[in-house]
Amino acid sequence: MPAAPKAEGRRTRAEQRATTVKTILDTAEDLFAQLGYFGVTIKDVADRMGIHPALIHYYFDGKKALFDAVFERRVEYAVSSRTAGLDAYEAEVGDHPTVEGALRAYYDQAFDVYINGDEGWRNFGRIFAQVNNAPGYGAEKMDTYFDPMVLRLIGLLQKALPDAAPEDLFWSFQFTSGAYSLLLSRTGRLDRLSGGLCKSDDFRAARDRFVTFMAGGFDALHGRKKPA
Repeated sequence: MPAAPKAEGRRTRAEQRATTVKTILDTAEDLFAQLGYFGVTIKDVADRMGIHPALIHYYFDGKKALFDAVFERRVEYAVSSRTAGLDAYEAEVGDHPTVEGALRAYYDQAFDVYINGDEGWRNFGRIFAQVNNAPGYGAEKMDTYFDPMVLRLIGLLQKALPDAAPEDLFWSFQFTSGAYSLLLSRTGRLDRLSGGLCKSDDFRAARDRFVTFMAGGFDALHGRKKPA
């Protein structure tokens, strides 16, 4: 006997749960992006939603579990999109990468997520920037999700600059990573400094300039050590 049709407007318990969890995550994501991990409490999230904190504790075992869920619901796509960029580039160039090509394969896909995504993704970008600069609660997340990709990028850069000292490559990556994190933070300082000429949330403009600028740094650092 076929199941009775669901009454219009009536949601199943699973659908209600999914909607509640999504609303909690969206709200927490916005607050964490604005105030940072240590600036947000479970009560803050509950107050923003107009609910009792006990409802959040029902779904998440404390603030760290909530933060982890906020981070992890987007990070897998962020990683997979960069991985796809590196896969496509390596398939194209084999053992003959260039510095700019390797950096573009790694960073352009990342910028595209924030160019094409909604405000939730941009909030995630701010959270990513916080995690990337946090020596405590965030460090293990970078180790887990991003270190394998970074080491893969370093390997490509070493092929592009076979005579470069490995420590120069790691320092150079650190400089690019720091600049990238600052861009994701969208602090608005660039807007004020430029008198509105540049916008700190203009990820397309950043992407169009970022890799070319950073590749020049790699080449300059390597070039200064070459014999005259």
